Amino acid sequence: MAVNLTNLSTEARNEKSKDLDLLSIEDALLLMNEEDLKVVEAIKGAIPQIKEVIENTIKAYKAGGRIIYIGAGTSGRLGLMDAVEVVPTYNSDRFVGLIAGGDNAFVKAVEGAEDSKELCVEDLKKLELNDKDFVLGIAASGRTPYVIGGLDYANSIGADTGCLCCNLNTEIAKHCKHPIELSAGPEVVTGSTRLKSGTCQKIVLNMISTITMVKVGKIYGNLMVDVRATNEKLVERCRRIVMEATGCDHDKADEVLKETNNNCKTAIIMILLNTDKKDAEERLKNANDVIRQALK
Repeated sequence: MAVNLTNLSTEARNEKSKDLDLLSIEDALLLMNEEDLKVVEAIKGAIPQIKEVIENTIKAYKAGGRIIYIGAGTSGRLGLMDAVEVVPTYNSDRFVGLIAGGDNAFVKAVEGAEDSKELCVEDLKKLELNDKDFVLGIAASGRTPYVIGGLDYANSIGADTGCLCCNLNTEIAKHCKHPIELSAGPEVVTGSTRLKSGTCQKIVLNMISTITMVKVGKIYGNLMVDVRATNEKLVERCRRIVMEATGCDHDKADEVLKETNNNCKTAIIMILLNTDKKDAEERLKNANDVIRQALK
């Protein structure tokens, strides 16, 4: 069956780049830069929709649920990348990315996988999707069957749902509770949605994961106090975080972090309240691991 892409702005031809192959390198770069500026304005216009999604990802997270991204191609890869990076940055494994065709599709396209609604249902069942989770369908076109199948299944079991699409009035928006639809206009290379559409998706996913983590206490001020110290750079970052949060010197931060096994939150409470590790841990436990609450 033929797919109708006629009304999709992501598939339209950009009049400004019709002679792209004839432009100088500098002029082509200036054109791409000019077009990329439209991304910021498109996202600004969608802030109310993004806010609604984040309010519900926070709700799901606080209830013990996961935020699960589903997508195909570039959209799936961006979801996977965002989910993977939440782990070391915020010490949380409750952001999950699913891509049509499985993890191998991250580095090599799996033909036809995005056209199967059933495939996403199978993937979500393997994750043991439940009604505490929030499923976000990511699709530049707003019509990807893999995403539609996943959202329909999530709705059927009572999970909350949203979408992130780079067209307006999309089919996918009809299959979720909290749609985000925005359009930055036709791509510089016709139909190449890894360009402006991909940039839109990356920025919005940054917003969703970052603000969700801020509002569940993973950030103190603007410091990533739940960072996992998995390498030398991150160990040093932990020291700097503790120093910034407390005003202590390098030696004091190093001393307390060693005692807490590089747990920034516990170290910060210990220093600010001049207390021991056990008391700091108890305060954090009683405050749902939120530093500002623990300091009261």
